[in-house]
Amino acid sequence: MAANQPEETFDQGEFDEDDLGEVQIEATTGRKRLFSKELRCMMYGFGDDQNPYTESVDLLEDLVIEFITEMTHRAMEIGRTGRVQVEDIIFLVRKDARKYSRVKDLLTMNEELKRARKAFDEIKYVGAEAKIKEK
Repeated sequence: MAANQPEETFDQGEFDEDDLGEVQIEATTGRKRLFSKELRCMMYGFGDDQNPYTESVDLLEDLVIEFITEMTHRAMEIGRTGRVQVEDIIFLVRKDARKYSRVKDLLTMNEELKRARKAFDEIKYVGAEAKIKEK
């Protein structure tokens, strides 16, 4: 089937590289960058330069935002329509072992942090209450 189709060729003269660069810059500057600092740190942690190219960070951020948007839209379509719940995200990543285990790890860590904060607040409350009684 693919052998019967003519091969597409592009004439280099049709595109002006300067025009493409301007369009790309205009598209990226119109939106506030949400994860630039974190992505730069992650890129450095994974072996990139301490100050990676802005274009690389912007591209990675576009991919991250696209992934989050797609997952959110898919999660809103299942379960209770219009709402995203943790179970919906787990359902969506259930077949991807790496993502599933990461979600489970993060949820477990979140519960542990909640318990630790609660225990710390209780100790702090008891300590403050004891100081009040001493006076």
